[in-house]
Amino acid sequence: MKPSQKRIRASDRPKPSSGSARKAPLRRTRGLKTRQAILRKAVNLASLEGLEGLTIGKLASALRISKSGLFAHFGSKEDLQCAVVDAAREIFVEKVVRPAYEFRGLKRLRALCENWLSYGEGKVFPGGCFFSAASLEFDDRPGRVRDQIVELMKKWLGGLEQAAREAQLAGEIKKEADVRQLAFEIQALAMGANWSSRLFRDQNAFRLVRGAILQRIDQATESMPLRQ
Repeated sequence: MKPSQKRIRASDRPKPSSGSARKAPLRRTRGLKTRQAILRKAVNLASLEGLEGLTIGKLASALRISKSGLFAHFGSKEDLQCAVVDAAREIFVEKVVRPAYEFRGLKRLRALCENWLSYGEGKVFPGGCFFSAASLEFDDRPGRVRDQIVELMKKWLGGLEQAAREAQLAGEIKKEADVRQLAFEIQALAMGANWSSRLFRDQNAFRLVRGAILQRIDQATESMPLRQ
């Protein structure tokens, strides 16, 4: 340092104005809302065309924004796909899982099943159950997207099994019942409903599967009430 130069103290540096400080959180809030809107559109597109069919270019065209604007939020196609899977998870939890956790045991198990069927039948996603489609699309494709889907589906199956096990411990399900098998069968039937609804445009698919799932749960309970 030359003798004529003075060291600038931190206290001497210009401070950001209070107006700038207030604008920063607003920009972050707007950025978050924009990202959420982008992801909701992306989830809907992916439910119809698959995650592999979802590209930054196609999404930018659907949203009528520039590709560079999307790259600011997602650096690659894989980053976009992973973000879309996570956005779909949040919607699934809100619509299916969280309401069921007001209950325990058999009531929770029934609520999880009913909520899932209502979510699929009500077309929360325009292409049907997002995770049923994504599971089939990525079952043989290694990578981050598949790993994320596998983890989420394991959690869902684990939630079904846990509810059934709690019901078993409470004496609501027979002691000899295999609760893991029960959870597997419920999920298989539910995915079958989505498959039949989408492939065959079967308007009765969810009604038929609802009856099959309730019948299977009844078979695992100590008492088997007749249903209308």
